[in-house]
Amino acid sequence: MKWHDGTPFTAKDVKFTFDSIRLNQGIAVNPRRDWYANVTAIETPDDYTVIFRLSRPQPALLSMLASGYSPVMPAHAGTLDALRTKVIGTGPFKLKEYRPGEVLEYEKNKDYWVPGRPYLDGIRYIIITDRATRFAALRAGQLDIAFPGETTKSLRDTVKAAVPQMVEVRVSTNVNDNVLTNFKAPPFTDARVRRAVTLAIDREAYVQAVREGAAIIGAAMLPQPWGYWGLPEERLKKLPGYGDPKAGKEEAKRLLAEAGFPNGFDTVMSTRNIAIYIDFANFVADQLRQVGIRTTVELVETGVWHPKVTRLDYTLGTNLTGIGIDDPDANFYENYRCGSPRNYSAYCNPEVDRLMDEASATLDVQKRKELVWQIDERLQIEGARPVMGWNVDYFLFWPHVKGYVPQQVLYTHGRMQDVWLAK
Repeated sequence: MKWHDGTPFTAKDVKFTFDSIRLNQGIAVNPRRDWYANVTAIETPDDYTVIFRLSRPQPALLSMLASGYSPVMPAHAGTLDALRTKVIGTGPFKLKEYRPGEVLEYEKNKDYWVPGRPYLDGIRYIIITDRATRFAALRAGQLDIAFPGETTKSLRDTVKAAVPQMVEVRVSTNVNDNVLTNFKAPPFTDARVRRAVTLAIDREAYVQAVREGAAIIGAAMLPQPWGYWGLPEERLKKLPGYGDPKAGKEEAKRLLAEAGFPNGFDTVMSTRNIAIYIDFANFVADQLRQVGIRTTVELVETGVWHPKVTRLDYTLGTNLTGIGIDDPDANFYENYRCGSPRNYSAYCNPEVDRLMDEASATLDVQKRKELVWQIDERLQIEGARPVMGWNVDYFLFWPHVKGYVPQQVLYTHGRMQDVWLAK
């Protein structure tokens, strides 16, 4: 196997990548660091063997290493940050051209390590910022395939009405819609105000109004039938915000009055300037208004969004969180552990951290699942990052696209080594 620049791929690259991540070397912001906190050493006895030494058992480790969030990087690049401006991989396609705001084009890697693959000569990602225009281009045959994760039911209906033969696959994305409350910014320093936000939002209405039926109500882990670790419905309905929405709103008003806001208050709610984020933000704003929390929605450009929430430069926000794999280690450590850069609410409970470690090291699957459920319940009760539900995508592509299998996780769709066009 070779890198796209012809350099041999070796165990040195694996060690470089995961040492950089776990030791925070050459990375400005490192949301994957806590995934590998259990790794004490990485050894490379030869060019094709890598040994990970662990401080305790961790059954999720192999899955995390295989995640779309865990690509191996080239050691000869120098640092991971250097790869922000240099694209070197080992995949079936290599970068041909990138014109910001216009096109991202890949060409076939003729030295790809899988014999006879890929079938395609290249892939062109046409950058179209407006969502309606993107789907008009798909409908007109200017695009062969939609981009995963953004096809609403109404867009699906429009495309299918115009092109009945369009192939549709309904699939989970492992992405949830959630609300961010900054635990360090008044008035959300008050647990009663945070609880009021959770109680104010009608999850059933969210599924219909925001996702047009294409979502499953759930908490921190992806629920069945798509996920394995999600809370069962009978336990979910006992948590704040998942029961009777009318009673929830009344309780929210009572808590706000008790916290000193009998007439509610005004605040700014930040969200990413992308259509699927804005859809969700507008719904949440309306729900909060009904209990007296009056919001002005602030649209934040993508390049600014993650740095902004990482440094807690917001008060209230609406967010989408994608999980690399359906496993609690990939979710809890990154999004809820004390001090994690992706813990955007600054939630911190050392007892929950301890439970995370216990669950992570538990080999018995049923015992681990019970611990995961206990953690999830605590996260929802304490308002760590109130989750509304998990998105389901109506993924669309033309019938001449063959060999493409939509993935249950949004971040594992892009290899396309087996895709070919029957035209």
